Amino acid sequence: METLLQNIINALQWGSFYALIALGYSLVYGVLLLINFAHGDVFMVGAYISFFVATWFLGSSQALVLTTGNLYTLVAVAASIMTIAADAILERLNERQSRQARGLKCLLVFAVAFAAFRYLLGEGSTGLGLSPALTFALTIPLTMIMTAAVGVTLERVAYKPLRRKGANRLYVVITALMCGLILEHGNLALFGAARKKFPDLLEKTVYTVGTVSVTNLKFMVIFAALAVFVLLQFVVTRTKMGMAMRASSWDKYAIPLMGIPLDTVIIFTFVLGSGMAGLAGMLFAISYPVLDAYMGALVGWKAFIAAVVGGIGDIRGAFVGGFILGFIEIGVAAFLPSSYRDLFAFSILLIIMAIKPTGLFGTARTTKI
Repeated sequence: METLLQNIINALQWGSFYALIALGYSLVYGVLLLINFAHGDVFMVGAYISFFVATWFLGSSQALVLTTGNLYTLVAVAASIMTIAADAILERLNERQSRQARGLKCLLVFAVAFAAFRYLLGEGSTGLGLSPALTFALTIPLTMIMTAAVGVTLERVAYKPLRRKGANRLYVVITALMCGLILEHGNLALFGAARKKFPDLLEKTVYTVGTVSVTNLKFMVIFAALAVFVLLQFVVTRTKMGMAMRASSWDKYAIPLMGIPLDTVIIFTFVLGSGMAGLAGMLFAISYPVLDAYMGALVGWKAFIAAVVGGIGDIRGAFVGGFILGFIEIGVAAFLPSSYRDLFAFSILLIIMAIKPTGLFGTARTTKI
């Protein structure tokens, strides 16, 4: 019985990671009918963002050892992301302004971001030297905001042009796969292949009852997944923007005729989905403090399986599917060799698709011809 309880707690923690990432898959698919295969790598980017933010707040210099060329490349990329994200968010508010005015605004944001990042990441920078607890509290919102900016940038640069041209969804999916590869190999080019150790932000406390051990980190991860699900459910079902998101998933061609700005809805969707991926990346890095450029590939694919099992496009389905997959993997590792986990995870997808193609909570859609 104690072994069973220990495996249940481990499965709840592992399923929380899958649930947080799967929610992002379902949000984007629900609004755009797009499977954003780059979402797993956005999770990886979130983990790295939290690593650099935390190390700078702590005053550690391990994350700031960059060559001059890589430093300027990093600054240019970060400033470009901030510029594109700012222009996208302000796009609806500046419809009456000329393109020249918006262009000057982008150049100003670029210049400010370049100066700030050059100062913060410059050689010899030692950071702020904050306490671990304060660093943890500040890193969470900053990681979510910056990861959301990355997600919005992907949508503006890669997906929006194809959507505006009416490209087939297959081409958008291929583009998403390529965006994921760009994020992975861009990470390798900037920071190298050496793995990085996430700093200790929280003192690990172990609660033991008999042979069952639970840490405060596991409680935090499970609570974060539940809180995000409740908040997301409230946003989608109780707010005007959530109503617009549900309307977009129903008929994205009709809602502009009703005065609903589709681009604003899409940006908001990517902000939510990417922000949750950033939170999942940070929590994963705290729980398993070894980061590498490919950490989001397999986790992202399994989170996609969780979303499909639950019924992709349905928030409840993504949440439940993440925990189902977590229980399956931990159960397999408890009774069989751990190398069988991936085999069972992908086999479950085939079985679910054969029995119920729409997933557990999904509903069949009719297509007008």
